[in-house]
Amino acid sequence: MQKSRSAASVAVGVSTLLAGGLAVAAYLPHTSPAVHTAPAAAADSARQERAPVSPSEPNPVARKAEVVALTADWKGARFPDGRPKVSDDLLKRMKVVSTEQAWGYLKDKGYNNQFAGDWKVIHEGRPVVGRALTAQFMPNSPALEKRMTDVGHAAGHDGQMNTWPIEMLKKGDVYVADGFGKVQDGTLIGGNLGSEIHAKTGNGVVFDGTVRDLDELAEIKGFNAYVRGWHPSYIQNEMLTGVNRNIRIGESVVLPGDIVLAKREGVVFIPAHLAEGLVKDSEVTLLRDLFTKKRLADGTYTAGQLDKGWDEIDQKIKDDFVGWLKENKDELPVPPERVQEVIDSSD
Repeated sequence: MQKSRSAASVAVGVSTLLAGGLAVAAYLPHTSPAVHTAPAAAADSARQERAPVSPSEPNPVARKAEVVALTADWKGARFPDGRPKVSDDLLKRMKVVSTEQAWGYLKDKGYNNQFAGDWKVIHEGRPVVGRALTAQFMPNSPALEKRMTDVGHAAGHDGQMNTWPIEMLKKGDVYVADGFGKVQDGTLIGGNLGSEIHAKTGNGVVFDGTVRDLDELAEIKGFNAYVRGWHPSYIQNEMLTGVNRNIRIGESVVLPGDIVLAKREGVVFIPAHLAEGLVKDSEVTLLRDLFTKKRLADGTYTAGQLDKGWDEIDQKIKDDFVGWLKENKDELPVPPERVQEVIDSSD
């Protein structure tokens, strides 16, 4: 992705158009990038068949076996690229999990490097939740970039390297990229690529890097970006060195298929195999918090009676909690089936 204006004006023009930089692009509808599901699926299949040409070739895109090895603790379904396929239902339920709950749960499990903060966000207060597709960028080394580009093309990836991760995105994904914090000339996407990302995922991005075309990105309904900044330049002098590999974002480590929980406080990257336990644990905490607030508001109990560890609370209050769950099971922000599990476990 080294773009010398003097050497490759055509390539620069195409890349800049993709990044959403040409003036005419600003007037294109945000839904304009064509996303052809069936051809995309066929391309995915073709890439998976062609990718493992030789393990010794420098393809930045990880092979399925490599992704499976990285995420071996996950025992459930996987995508064709090898990433853990945490269910859509669990992603939906993850939205009630607070940053503090996620951070505390993971810390208790020994995962101390899963949070990254200090972001600029296009839409403050709008969470991004989904499965991570990871990408890593580095300052470019021309000869290595050419070898990687040639291998990637032979494996079925088209065009500029920075578009390859976007080609691979699925519904519910979050594009997570390590752009080594580069601001000027480090803009990973603009308005057009942002539109394509949202069309494919229905979601947003988390970049340890920057974006351009801020106004255009802000107008994409449902899209949000947690980034280090924005800049009018286009991406140059950096190259893609990894897709679906383990990457570093700030002080956190991210594996392909991790669940991204991006909220006002920052971003938590949740290992896929811990996602269900976190959600279930957080749902119980949420229900107890709602019960506590309700009973404090109606004066049934004092803060002193309720502000204890759950194991220390009087049995009378625990029984009241179960009765409250039964009475409100269908009205709570937790699936009724899960509320029933909590009731049954209280017996």
